[in-house]
Amino acid sequence: MKFFLCGSSCFSSGSKATIINDRSSLPGEQSHGNLRLFSSNELEIATQNFSPSNKIGEGGFGCVYKGWLEDGSVVAVKVLSVEVESMRGEREFISEIAALSDIKHENLVTLRGCCVDGAKRYLVYDYMENNSLVHTLLGQEHNRAKFSWEARRGISLGVARGIAYLHDEVQPRILHRDIKASNILLDQNFTPKVSDFGLSRALRDNTSHVSTHVAGTL
Repeated sequence: MKFFLCGSSCFSSGSKATIINDRSSLPGEQSHGNLRLFSSNELEIATQNFSPSNKIGEGGFGCVYKGWLEDGSVVAVKVLSVEVESMRGEREFISEIAALSDIKHENLVTLRGCCVDGAKRYLVYDYMENNSLVHTLLGQEHNRAKFSWEARRGISLGVARGIAYLHDEVQPRILHRDIKASNILLDQNFTPKVSDFGLSRALRDNTSHVSTHVAGTL
């Protein structure tokens, strides 16, 4: 049996992560709380069947593809990669993703929703026009942006604010533990957005918020 989930969220400071406890009648629902259900077919259409030409990134949690939804909005679809035997059940996964989608801050990437199709897991994020710091700051010369010292300072402060929000304001707290250039995305105004927070807990059944799946720099 298949069921799908997608939700929209806008970031504003001061909100707490919440868990959706109503887990009844998930399959076939058109909505679940403030979340919408999407079909895998919609994501396939959005990404042109996950065409290699739409692939915009790849990391420890899977590949990311650019997509266009029916309403014209541009999104980034992450195809999650995790061992089936260690994966959370569908309902537990949805509960965790619902909590992550409720975390709102201007320096965190907006998680718009997800899709569950058997053992397959997809996350849908807002598309970041200026990719990550790996491309715009550390990438090949023709892809680099010229950042002034003031711009670099602004990016650094934005990243710090996003991390501080996860560590100090979200309840329960989330320790990212994998802060690196590829996890710092930039929107069209070069506003920094921290990505990939909380995914180890959402994906795996044997981890806590202090994840051992990706133990990067804290």
